[in-house]
Amino acid sequence: MNIPFLGRAIDERFLNHRLRSTSLGGIIGGVTATLLFAYRFYINHIWSWDLFTVAITIVGVKMAMMTWYLLTD
Repeated sequence: MNIPFLGRAIDERFLNHRLRSTSLGGIIGGVTATLLFAYRFYINHIWSWDLFTVAITIVGVKMAMMTWYLLTD
């Protein structure tokens, strides 16, 4: 794929690296939110709804996209 206005600066490798780094960032963010929620719940005995919502949203979006790609691929 060649994008006309950027020429050779952006190619398939760049887009693949961007996709992989974004995916890794999302996974690490989700794991961090889940671990922080678990720490606050089990150690401090505080139910942190904001972290719970972030973790459930990440899991929900991941499962929905996996189902979408399975059905449309």
